[in-house]
Amino acid sequence: MTLVQLEYIVALDSYRSFVTAAEKCFVTQPTLSMQVQKLEDTLGVKIFDRSKQPVVPTEIGIEIIEQARILLGESVKIKEIISDRQKELSGELKIGIIPTISPYLLPRIINKFIEKYPQVKLIVWEQTTEMIIQQVKLGMIDCGVLSTPLHEPSLMEIPVFYENFVAYASKSSRLYKKKSINPDDIDMEEIWVLNEGHCMREQVLNICQRRRSTKGFQHFEYNTGSVETLKRMVDQNSGATILPELALSDLSEKQLDKVRYFKSPEPVREVSIIIQKNYLKRRMIEALRAEIIEFVPKRMRSRKKKEVMDIR
Repeated sequence: MTLVQLEYIVALDSYRSFVTAAEKCFVTQPTLSMQVQKLEDTLGVKIFDRSKQPVVPTEIGIEIIEQARILLGESVKIKEIISDRQKELSGELKIGIIPTISPYLLPRIINKFIEKYPQVKLIVWEQTTEMIIQQVKLGMIDCGVLSTPLHEPSLMEIPVFYENFVAYASKSSRLYKKKSINPDDIDMEEIWVLNEGHCMREQVLNICQRRRSTKGFQHFEYNTGSVETLKRMVDQNSGATILPELALSDLSEKQLDKVRYFKSPEPVREVSIIIQKNYLKRRMIEALRAEIIEFVPKRMRSRKKKEVMDIR
């Protein structure tokens, strides 16, 4: 049994294709197939069921692959011991981040991070919460930046900040006439929301204490995954929407006049870095966390007098 063979079965489990797994491991497909077969012969069990497409692990194969991930992680820690002795961070950090956070956070911290840690290469994917969870579990990315709590026992959550939700209302909305609002003030028939699959949609519906399908307006159903589009729909049409506070950073004075904050306890989203419990690249992830904390306003660093909205 070799570490290379363990890498191959983990890759095959992740991609469920001999061809794709071989490409990701930078070897030919026959080489990968031969080594997987050799490992199965050594162990005396079948790790994968090749009769199914895509290929799937057997019942015992699932346990073997899980242990292989642990062993590979522990082997990488040897390199981390050496890295920790060095003053300068180096290597790759693969990050997944949800699209309702990415445009308001990444542009503000990327340059500073690169200036501080020039030997670190950041590789970032903007993805949905479910995709990030899956890829962190599989070890395809090192960490995720998203809303929590996730209630995922196999993952560790490191809360970083608590971002207020605010209302953004057109002059025709009754929310516009109020200085501050309660969730009960919201009329779901006039609220523009993100489409299914975005955790922020669930958080907004939780603020309103409703989980029914929302069409926005009686004669018009609109589906979008963009917070910026929600703002424009309010600006150019009518109604209101709920925004994360960091999305207010580029608003004009005229647009800021449309913002209404909630009364205490204010609804917020908890933004965390998620990692495997036996995670690697600790110094890099801690450096990322420190950079985010330095950027966000101090009031966002505490959850005092705030109500964290669930995403489920």
